[in-house]
Amino acid sequence: MTKRMLIMLFAVSLVLGAVFGFIEFKGRMIKQFMTAQGEPPQTVSTMTAGYQEWQPELKAVGSLRAVHGVELSAEVAGIVTEIHFKQGDNITANTPLLQLRADSDHAKLKSLTAAAALARITYLRSEGQFKANAISKQTLDADKANLDVALANVAEQQALVDKKTLRAPFAGQVGVRNVDLGQFLNAGTTIATLQALDTVFVDFLLPQQALAALKAGQTVNLKTDTYPNQTFTGEISVINPKVELNTRNVLVRATLKNPEHQLLPGMYATVTIRVGKPQHHITLPRSAISFNPFGATVYLIDKQEASNNAPVKLTAKQSFVTTGETRGDQIAIINGVNEGDTVVTSGQIKLRNGTPVLIDNSVQPSNDADPQPIDQ
Repeated sequence: MTKRMLIMLFAVSLVLGAVFGFIEFKGRMIKQFMTAQGEPPQTVSTMTAGYQEWQPELKAVGSLRAVHGVELSAEVAGIVTEIHFKQGDNITANTPLLQLRADSDHAKLKSLTAAAALARITYLRSEGQFKANAISKQTLDADKANLDVALANVAEQQALVDKKTLRAPFAGQVGVRNVDLGQFLNAGTTIATLQALDTVFVDFLLPQQALAALKAGQTVNLKTDTYPNQTFTGEISVINPKVELNTRNVLVRATLKNPEHQLLPGMYATVTIRVGKPQHHITLPRSAISFNPFGATVYLIDKQEASNNAPVKLTAKQSFVTTGETRGDQIAIINGVNEGDTVVTSGQIKLRNGTPVLIDNSVQPSNDADPQPIDQ
């Protein structure tokens, strides 16, 4: 029995040793095969780095306002008896717009005018009597004072009558009417808006660092999403002589001609001011740059020449870069990339130093200096 047990244990040992040996051999061969096969290449898109000419610019968001623009309102209260304007009309200065009831005011004006006429007659009579030494100087002075008071009352009442007629303070376009015939208006109630649209202002804020590059008369370009394909041109008319204490920004106002009345007060617009001379920068799309706590990096394509007519081997090489200004989807590179370098623009998340790559440029990321939003 002992001999048979030993033979059986020996046979089992041989079988188990063969199994484990085969498993070890297979793992070693798979590892050797994978090592010989190498790391699989990753597909990326690339572009060739080159210089672009950038014009230094200052940009801000501004608000438009008319050179002359008011909300029309009556200075005194009253009932509306006449409306002389139509909504949307272009009117001239001093055009009557609205009439308030003034019957009692006219009647009082006639009474005061008659009193002033009597005071004048009395004064002229007293003046003749004074020359004849028939009355004292005191009586003449009293009659003169009565005449002045009567004339002042007439002027005061005439001013009140004039206030019952609302006139356009300047030429412009009148807006939506907010009152009706027979309506009682309190003083200060808005009747309509009046805007002179031939010339408009655009007000915008810039940081105090920009003051050195600003001056009156400087050209500004304005764009608004209302007319995305059109650029309006104007010039700086005034730079506020005060920097805002809380924001350290300075208010700048530019003037633009608006003959077609396309720009309306209250609109917002993007203002661009060109400053300095054009500069040359190597530019890359933002997607090509990885921003990390330890710095910004890009991946360059390293071409390794192969022997025996084998294809050129392409590998990724990480490079630290210093970035500069940004414009749209583009960013300027101060150093770290040279002209002519092939830079990975997408797919770099799969890369590390030495990773083999395949280039597929059929789809490229956005690289527009002035991208426009797409309506969905």
